[in-house]
Amino acid sequence: MSPEFVITMAEQSVYTVLAISLPLLLVALGVGLLVSIFQATTQIQEQTLAFIPKIVSVFVALIFFGPWMLSKMIRFTFDIFNNLHKFIG
Repeated sequence: MSPEFVITMAEQSVYTVLAISLPLLLVALGVGLLVSIFQATTQIQEQTLAFIPKIVSVFVALIFFGPWMLSKMIRFTFDIFNNLHKFIG
């Protein structure tokens, strides 16, 4: 196993993790920003107010993006198992 192969596999792994987590993180970021703007304009300083909308929005995004995320993970896992012979030796 060459160093280039290891670096390529690590690069693909990091790219896959980022691609899978990015939609949920962006949804949580957007909803958190909207709730923060709402809290700043209405001067409601309740700390727990931000959690419920974020949890609900991430759950909805998980339902929406879940099939795509699962197919991306399955494709990456299939590629790893398909190239298993390259890991030995």
